[in-house]
Amino acid sequence: MKKNQTTIASESSISGKGLHTGCVVTITLQPAPAHHGIVFQRMDLPDKPTVKAHITNVVKIARSTILQENGAYIKTVEHLLAALAGMCIDNALIQIDAEEVPILDGSALPFISMIKNAGIKELPELREYISVDEVVKFEKPDVGVELILVPAEKFSMSVMVDYGTSVLASQNASIKKIEEFADTIAPCRTFVFLHELHHLIKNDLVKGGETDNAIVFVDKKPDPEILEEIGSFFNKKDIQINENGTLNNVKLRCLNEPACHKLLDLLGDLCLLGKPVKGEIIAHKPGHFANTEFVRLIHEYLENKETSKK
Repeated sequence: MKKNQTTIASESSISGKGLHTGCVVTITLQPAPAHHGIVFQRMDLPDKPTVKAHITNVVKIARSTILQENGAYIKTVEHLLAALAGMCIDNALIQIDAEEVPILDGSALPFISMIKNAGIKELPELREYISVDEVVKFEKPDVGVELILVPAEKFSMSVMVDYGTSVLASQNASIKKIEEFADTIAPCRTFVFLHELHHLIKNDLVKGGETDNAIVFVDKKPDPEILEEIGSFFNKKDIQINENGTLNNVKLRCLNEPACHKLLDLLGDLCLLGKPVKGEIIAHKPGHFANTEFVRLIHEYLENKETSKK
């Protein structure tokens, strides 16, 4: 694990559409000093307000994690934050000219490439880690959701998902150290079931959806009209269902890509603690609501720990 804090070495930008807004947006990573943390800046708004990537600024969960501070929103932050955490970037200013981070290919890989292009600069200040002395747990037993942070000297994370369908049942994904993230987890894309996608399209909620930024699982045989609507949405005439139960808009990058993507999302949401975690994280059926509630519990645990010292 790294001993010193880091930032990026030079400015780096990337552009794309926001998944939910459909707006074209450009983000630019800027170097930042030690103890700055990860901070967004809305360049399109008067006074260019900043929004710190922190759990206290999470205001809404709507199929993504949304932050608000100083009257400004930043939406769909999790893939970018996961890339920064996976590349061990502690400090960066993220300038953005709209309210939503671009979805790009639905994974963290384009952001990993952007960080690599910028380079990583080590700072003289020591890196600070979050650790716990006892197990911290968030659970919803009625739906089988459980997220646990176990005290440990090193970081590791394992995720289990189970959607109870023939096309997407139980899957696992894990990393033993953060350095594994860029190669094994970052390329894994977001996914959705066909009936969910159809509902989102009907309600104009995925304006930036394109052929290559989501895996679509088909758990029930759809009406031909629905496939036509999906094909029209993707601008793809020959939309079909593959043998593995996914639409032919994309091919799986690995067999457990959904579980890997859930691990990706969880790492991004954990970045909202403001510092990297030392500990073993075990998650059953994570999602953005559970992730952020888990992060809140860890944050509260740390605050109570500090209070007890005074």
